Amino acid sequence: MLTLILVTLLALALLLGSGVWVAFSLIGTGWIVLTFFSTFETGPILASDFWGASYGWDLTALPMFVWMGEILFRSGLADNMFRALAPWLNRLPGRLLHSNIIGSGLFAAVCGSSAATCATVGKMTLPELERRGYDSNLAIGTLASASTLGLLIPPSIMMIVYGVVTEQSISRLFIAGVLPGMLLLALFMGYLAIWSKVVGEPQGRAGHDEPHMGFMAKLRNSAQLIPLLALIGGILGSIYGGLASPTEAAAVGVVLSLIIARLNGHMTAATFKESLFAALRTSCMIAFIIAGASFLSSAMSFTQIPMQLAEGIATLGLSPTMLLVVLTLFLLILGCFLDGISLILLVTSIIMPVIEAAGFDLIWFGIYLIIVVEMSQITPPVGFNLFVIQSLTGKDIITITKATLPFFLLMIFSIVLMHVFPEIVLYLPQAMNN
Repeated sequence: MLTLILVTLLALALLLGSGVWVAFSLIGTGWIVLTFFSTFETGPILASDFWGASYGWDLTALPMFVWMGEILFRSGLADNMFRALAPWLNRLPGRLLHSNIIGSGLFAAVCGSSAATCATVGKMTLPELERRGYDSNLAIGTLASASTLGLLIPPSIMMIVYGVVTEQSISRLFIAGVLPGMLLLALFMGYLAIWSKVVGEPQGRAGHDEPHMGFMAKLRNSAQLIPLLALIGGILGSIYGGLASPTEAAAVGVVLSLIIARLNGHMTAATFKESLFAALRTSCMIAFIIAGASFLSSAMSFTQIPMQLAEGIATLGLSPTMLLVVLTLFLLILGCFLDGISLILLVTSIIMPVIEAAGFDLIWFGIYLIIVVEMSQITPPVGFNLFVIQSLTGKDIITITKATLPFFLLMIFSIVLMHVFPEIVLYLPQAMNN
C-alpha cells in the first residue's frame, strides 16, 4: 500500500510538474494505478466514468453561469457599479478603498469567477485609487483578496463542481455560501477601516475627501445598481424560494444579463460571439477536468487507497480540530501548485472518506474547501489573482503577495469562526429545508 501511494503521488507530481494538462494528468495517474496495481480492465472503467461525468442536470448550470459571467464582464456593469458606490463611501474610514471590496463582492455575486472579478474591477478602480492618493499596496491587497469572493458568493462555479462530484445539493451549497461571504466582506472592511484610522490617515495614505454630492444626486447614481441587484435577487430568491433549480435560475440569469448588456449599449453581434466562445472554452476545460477526476476517483476506489488513508488517519486519533488544521496545511501546500477546480476535484477524489469518517457535514466542508481555494488564489507560485494584478500594475509577485498577507490571515480567521460557530454556514441551508 505504501508503494502504491508513493507511485500515485509521484506520477501525479511528475505529470503536473511537466506541464501536462490537468485532465490528462489525472487520467494518466488513474491509468498507471489501475494497470500496475489492480486486475481490472482500464478501458471500460475510463469509458464509464467519462460518460457518467459528461451528463447530468446539475452540471448544465455550469456553462450557463460561466456564460452569464462572460456577458456581464463585457457589459460595462463594473463602471456603473463604481460610480454608484463612490459617493456613499466618502465618510467611511478608508473611503474609496472599500469600493474594491464592495464592488468585488457585488460583481462576484453575478460573475462566479475570481479572475474575471479581479480583472474587471481592477481595470477601473486601481488607476482611480492611485490618482486620488490611496496607498497602492493596500489597494492591490483589497482587490486581490476580495475578488476571490467570486468563488464563494453564489452563484459559484466551484460550488457546482463540488456539488456534482460529492452529490450534494447545489441549492443548499449556494445558500450556505451567503453568510460566510458576508462574514469575509465584513472582516475585510473592518480591517481596512482600522488600518485607515491607525496608519493611513496619519500618514496621508488614505486618500482625500471627495467633492460633496447631494442626497438626491447619490440616489440617482445608485439607480445604476438596480439591474445588478435585481439579477442577484432574482437568482438567489428563485433558488432559496424553491421556485427554480440552479440550472433554471442560471438560464434566467443568462437572459437577464443579455438584457442588461443590451440596455447598457454593449451587446453587439461581436460581443455576443466573444462571450459565447469564451464560455464554451471555459466550460469544456472544466468538464474535461471533472471527467479526469472522476476516473482518478474510481482508480482510487478500486485500489482501496482512500479507505486505507481514512483508516490510517483514524488510528492517529486526531480530534476534528486537529484534523482540520492538518488538512488546511496540506491543502494550502497543494494550492500553491494547483488551480482551484483541480484542487477541489483532487481532494474530493482522495480524502472524502476521511472527512465522512470524521463526522464533518459535507455542506460545511464544501464551504470550508472553497475558502481554502480562495486562499490559494493569492498564494504563489500559482495564484491566479496575483498574475492578474501583476498584468494590471506591473508590480512583482513578491510585492503583491505581501500586500495580500493581512487578508490571507483574515481568511484563516474566518475558518476558525466557522469551525467554532458552524451555524454561520449551516443556518440558511437548514432554514431552507424547513
